[in-house]
Amino acid sequence: MNDTPAPRFAFVGLAVSDLAASIAFYRLLGIEFAEGAENEPHVEAQLPGGPLLVLDPESTIRSFHPDWQPPTGGGRTALAFRCANPAQVDALYAQLVDAGHHGELKPWDAFWGQRYAVVRDPDGNEVDLLAPLAEG
Repeated sequence: MNDTPAPRFAFVGLAVSDLAASIAFYRLLGIEFAEGAENEPHVEAQLPGGPLLVLDPESTIRSFHPDWQPPTGGGRTALAFRCANPAQVDALYAQLVDAGHHGELKPWDAFWGQRYAVVRDPDGNEVDLLAPLAEG
């Protein structure tokens, strides 16, 4: 048996077409980015619970990988944010949609026991908002 520990999950990285718009979106979800992050070629923010959210403008990716093309088709990546309660799911969904972001799935009481909603970030990535319907 190998005594080497398994690798630990470190970050979610997104290739973004508009860094400022992406930072504004994720700030609405409470993610803290450094002042002036919109002008950087690579941005990292600590997520609650440990991992990082890493945003790289497409131009940065092309600087070291000139043949890179943004993914097409979507629907393969989703980020999920656990909210404090169902009311917070509703409020965050409304705040994001009111800010001009696409509401993919309005808040609903899912059969698996969660208040659940889905919005899309500026690049079309799904962002799920969820909270337990009842205390454990």
